[in-house]
This record gives sequence, structure tokens and C-alpha cells, in this order.
Amino acid sequence: MRDMLGREELISVEKALELLMKSSPFKTPAEINLPIEEAYGMILSRDAISSENLPGFSRSTVDGFAVNSSDTFGATETLPSYLTVKAEILMGQEPDYIIEKGEVAKVATGGMLPGGTDAVVMLEHTQQIDEKIVEILKPVAPGENVIQAGEDAQQGEHILKTGHRLRPQDIGALAGLGITVISVYEKPKVSIVSTGDEIVPAHQQLMPGQVRDINSYTLSGLISLAGGVPIRKGIFSDTYDVLRDIVVQSLRDSDMVLITGGSSVGTKDITAKVINDMGKPGVLFHGVSLKPGKPTIGGIIDSFPIFGLPGHPAAVTVSFEIFVKPVLEELSGLCRNKLDGDKNTVVAKIAKNISSSPGRQEHIAVALEERNGELWAVPILGKSGLITTLTKADGTFVIPLRKLGVLEGENVKVRLF
Repeated sequence: MRDMLGREELISVEKALELLMKSSPFKTPAEINLPIEEAYGMILSRDAISSENLPGFSRSTVDGFAVNSSDTFGATETLPSYLTVKAEILMGQEPDYIIEKGEVAKVATGGMLPGGTDAVVMLEHTQQIDEKIVEILKPVAPGENVIQAGEDAQQGEHILKTGHRLRPQDIGALAGLGITVISVYEKPKVSIVSTGDEIVPAHQQLMPGQVRDINSYTLSGLISLAGGVPIRKGIFSDTYDVLRDIVVQSLRDSDMVLITGGSSVGTKDITAKVINDMGKPGVLFHGVSLKPGKPTIGGIIDSFPIFGLPGHPAAVTVSFEIFVKPVLEELSGLCRNKLDGDKNTVVAKIAKNISSSPGRQEHIAVALEERNGELWAVPILGKSGLITTLTKADGTFVIPLRKLGVLEGENVKVRLF
């Protein structure tokens, strides 16, 4: 779309995201079975259901004496209850006896409670008179200091839901339930196509006018962190036939394509034409009210998402986080939580006044500092072509579309890298 002066009309970040997500479902991820030790960070493709009670027996949470709680009622340090020590419960063994009224059994943390007991008195609340008699100095309630059988997980209970990203604690819980193989979605593959006649491989000596490939390395890391598998295709010239050929190849062996460097003035129309010519619905947006990242292109070739990303590294990172990452998570089968976006953010005071261009959502890189017990965000300002700006930053904050800036001391929400 163009405005009355014939200039390209930009759409908001929110509208661009809406266009992308309305185009889902994308290609359905393949399902595989993996040993749990290989499934860290993978997305569950089926609910994980407990096949047993956990724990399978009532056990103590402290070192002490397993008792019938009614035998301890009214016990104090000045008027203790005197009970008979019947046995000591050894770890990993099932007691083959019943504790009768007036009896106790010594137990360690994690030990199995014998029949006839419903609580455990902590060792420090007892005084053993001899091998057979112990003083109870404090009463316990039924169930105190005890994990009941099935309290952690019930047989048939849904432990983890489809779409959940497996964390170390999740893998540990599965191991505790005896689940050693789990169904997960295969990680989506993302092809990275670098374009530009001035771009050369990172290992190559520079000639005048050349710059080394930065974006494919940055994108590879971002893709991996977001749960995808990066495929660096190489560096290609900004010509229609070359670009079309590599996109055709990329669509055969990946689930998403990122073209970086060919979305600015002069070459952006080639990227857009390739996308439009190869499938429907084609280009969904071309230019966004965003700084940095204005020339970003988003499109769909049949069920495959494809993006034309800016050439500047800072703009690539911002565009990836805003547009590519949500689509990649959708492709991976991740079930997003409304609170996910706030998990990696902190609130800090901005350290100086920052002005912003009206009509554009602006992302400002900041370094975090602690001053007198408060967290401050120090802007890391630099021209869009600078490549080391983000290495000095801990995260970014957003100046909204219609806000003209922020004042020193104002609270901002910083999204951490």
C-alpha cells in the first residue's frame, strides 16, 4: 500500500503479527520418540501421564520417629509422652510389622512409614532415654512430616501437557515416574540465506567495500535458543534467478526461510517478487513501523513462512524477536502462555532522556546497572550499521508507536537477551 504522496505505507508491529498468525496453521511438525536424556528443550507432542502413584508409599520428610499422632497429643518439654521404640526402619526396606498403640519406629528422611503410624516427630523434638524408651517433647498432627502415597502424582494423572517445553526438572519428574521415552515434536529447520555482493564469509580477508557475514551467525544462535535447527545456506547475489533457486532448495529441506540483507531499498523488490511468485498468499507485509527493522518482509509460500530481514545486525535481532520467534515457536508445537513474554523482563529506571520518532515503535538497547539498590537502564546508542552495539547491551526496551520518548528516571520494562 502507498500513501497520497506515493510513498510506501508502513503497518504497525501488531498488525504485521496479526497477519502472520492468522496465516497459521503452518506445516505440522513431525513427531518422534526420544529417550528422556535426549529430550531437554524439546516440545511434548503428547501428554505425559503417570502410570503409577508417586511416591508408591508414605514416607518421612525428616529424621525422627514414626508415630501414631494420637500418642503425642498434649506432649510438652515439661510433660513429655513416653513411647516404646519398637524398631528402626532401614532405607530402601519395607517394614514387615505394625506399630501398636504406645510404640514408635526410628526413621530417616525418605524412609517408609510402617503400618499403624500416620506422622513423624522430628528428632530434635525427642529425647531418647535408652534403646527402648523415647520422650516426645512436642505433639504432631496426623500427616505431619509425611509425604503420603500418591501425594506427588496419582496414577493416570496428566503430569505435563502437549506443547510444553521440557525443562531439566520435567525430565527429572519423568525419570521419577519411570517414563524413560517421551513423544516430542521434531525441531523445525530454518534456512538462512545471506544476500549481497558486498558480503563475504567470516574467514575471508576483506577487500575495499566488503563486509563479513554477521547475520547468519547471529540468526543461527537466535534460532537455536528459540528451539529450531539453523541451516546456513551461504551467501548469494541479489538477483531474481539466484534467489529463487536457493529459496526453492530451502523449502525442500527446511520449515522456514530467512533471507537477510535483501530487504532494503534497491533489492527489496526482488525478495518480495520471489515470495509472491512462488506461492500463496505471498507477501503479507512489506515495511513495518519499527526502528530498527523498518524494511522487514513477512510472507507465506503455501504453508511455509518466509521472511526478508534487514541487513543491519541490530535490526536483524529486533525483527527476529518480534516476528520470527513467535512463528518459529508455533512451528515447533509450543503452547505459549500469556505470561511467557514477561518471564525474561525486568523493570528499571532509564538513565537519560530519550526522544523517539513519532509513528514508529522504537527498540532501544540498554546496559543494566545497580545504583543505590535500584536497577538503572543505560541506553547504548549507536548508528544502525554498527555491529558491536548489542554486545554491550543486556537487553532492550520499547518506546511505543505514539510516544515521543521517555524521561530520565522513568520506569521501563527491559527484555533481557
